[in-house]
Amino acid sequence: MSKSTASGYFTEADSAEVVTARNADAQNERLKQVMEVITRHLHEAVKEIEPTQEEWFEAIQFLTKTGHTCDDWRQEFILLSDVLGVSMLVDAINARRPTGATENTVLGPFHLPNAPVMENGGNICRDGKGEPLYVHGTVKDLNGKPITGARLDVWQANDDGFYDVQQKGIQPDFNLRGIFESDADGAYWFRGVKPRYYPIPHDGPVGQLLGQLGRMPYRPAHLHYIISAEGYDTVTTHIFDPDDPYINSDAVFGVKESLLGKFIQVDDPEKASQLGLENPYWDVEFNITLADHT
Repeated sequence: MSKSTASGYFTEADSAEVVTARNADAQNERLKQVMEVITRHLHEAVKEIEPTQEEWFEAIQFLTKTGHTCDDWRQEFILLSDVLGVSMLVDAINARRPTGATENTVLGPFHLPNAPVMENGGNICRDGKGEPLYVHGTVKDLNGKPITGARLDVWQANDDGFYDVQQKGIQPDFNLRGIFESDADGAYWFRGVKPRYYPIPHDGPVGQLLGQLGRMPYRPAHLHYIISAEGYDTVTTHIFDPDDPYINSDAVFGVKESLLGKFIQVDDPEKASQLGLENPYWDVEFNITLADHT
């Protein structure tokens, strides 16, 4: 008889200990550790909540419906992780950086590889729709030294709150996407459109859960970035509009105070003409600080 079969009889008081003792012969120590923690906290939650049989079955049905909603194009369990704040917590744990370094936030489901490489000043808006936006800033290290040749992969939703991949045949391919490189001074700049808030998919079980909890499914307006440079940690992040109506209720908890930009409307025909934008236009500065890769 293996030691895992001699773990005692199940009781309400010792439930977690009895269950985890059965895993004593686990071949993977990390899996054993993970299951011990999950089992312990799950049993603690059940003991505190004391669900009825009907409530527990309802929870099982919710998870079943969540699984049935997943397909090649939609991952409802990731969405569940997002709205519970778990995705952001995992990201935070895996992206700990020194004070002063630009903070990470969630990647989101709409990034595409192989976006067009563009010169600084290029316009990522390929259909001419939306309020013009000028984005600029610098990429530096923690000592304030400019980083030359940093790669900035940027993308955003249009002024209706949709990404190009959500509107095939309506938006041009790679609309509102581009890759830029910082210059000798660490500077970068490009043109886009002022982003708008949009809802996460909320027609499935996760959306129904949000509704029952009295929560809105919206993400506040933002631009996405992935910034990479040799010798430095890669940063996946956003710029958020602090004046967005959903800035304090992001459905996936992606907002961090350090990632709030300042979107300023500029009424200056001469400057707009120099930038190749219609007047008036929006201006936002976003400076990036990268930490050394260790």
